[in-house]
Amino acid sequence: MEQTWYHVILTTYGAWLYGDPRGFRTRHHREHIEGDYKNPPPPGTFAHGEQRSRDSLKQPPVVIPPNLRQVVGLAIKERLTGLGALLIAIAVAGQHAHILVKMPMRQRRAWPGVAKRHAWFVLRGHGWKSKLWGKRGKAVPIRDRAHQLNVYHYIERHARQGAWVWLWGKDR
Repeated sequence: MEQTWYHVILTTYGAWLYGDPRGFRTRHHREHIEGDYKNPPPPGTFAHGEQRSRDSLKQPPVVIPPNLRQVVGLAIKERLTGLGALLIAIAVAGQHAHILVKMPMRQRRAWPGVAKRHAWFVLRGHGWKSKLWGKRGKAVPIRDRAHQLNVYHYIERHARQGAWVWLWGKDR
């Protein structure tokens, strides 16, 4: 079974909403939105849509507390390696996780989903009672070695922002 490297991005429930002032994208880019998180749209441009999105949430947006980020990261790592994936780096921040992983192309959506579910069950053992993850995740194929190194260092830098970070070979 041929495996491919991916940069997997998982977000927590309510992390990115339609109308988010940091910038946002609609699914499959059905609607063109000017700006992104580096160059957000002018303040208030999508305030009505953001409020509508916030009102439709079943619970407040999830932020993983710093003391549980390692629990989430290790649960993701445990499940993905158990499925046969090769992990190089993981970062778990308050509202998202980044994973550099090698897995079969046809499993690029299924395996991260299984890992998300496993992390949620593990968190329940720590007293977590609400939703944890947003729908889907994003698995970006790694183009070449330079791209892989860029993703690795990007994940590594998340430690400066308070994320829990695991890097292959650094825990031995």
